[in-house]
Amino acid sequence: MNRRQMLMAALPLVAAPTLVMAQAQPAPKPAAKAEARRDPYAPTEVAIRPDFEVGSIVVVSKDFFLYHVVAPGRAIRYGVAVGKDELVWKGRATVGRKTEWPSWTPTPAMIKRKPAQYGKWADGMPGGPTNPLGARALYLYDAKGNDTAIRIHGTTEPGSIGRAVSNGCLRMRNEAVMDLYEQIPVGTPVYVY
Repeated sequence: MNRRQMLMAALPLVAAPTLVMAQAQPAPKPAAKAEARRDPYAPTEVAIRPDFEVGSIVVVSKDFFLYHVVAPGRAIRYGVAVGKDELVWKGRATVGRKTEWPSWTPTPAMIKRKPAQYGKWADGMPGGPTNPLGARALYLYDAKGNDTAIRIHGTTEPGSIGRAVSNGCLRMRNEAVMDLYEQIPVGTPVYVY
């Protein structure tokens, strides 16, 4: 085992957020550079720590990025909106279910916090272009198979990406979540830091 391998083995998984971008990245193509200048949250292939399992999803909430690991040390990075203040959810989960144009029901806690805004939807809102979950949703389940009530989903507010504004879920632009949805099977591990 060389020195680099020993260092990587010694780093705990929770140190991952500080090391996600630690490796040098290849020079992006001119079009990718221009796109990144215009939109830092556009999907971009990046270098990450090589010990994240291929196929997994890693979210670094404080940086507003979701990484889909596509190869050892490589990921597609997407911009996300995360939970505001005390509503940030962190932990390990598994994609337990996937839905196109999902229906939405606010949680009892959401209704209690903002009854005027959420109370009218206590029985649910059908899926569609005005639904806050957007075009796709990945439902996160805990290790015991219980629904965490946390989703990776689209949004009707694409300007919220890169901000802490949600009730705990991870929002993506609809085109980004549609792309991710096609690549992620049920059972995919998800790590949220």
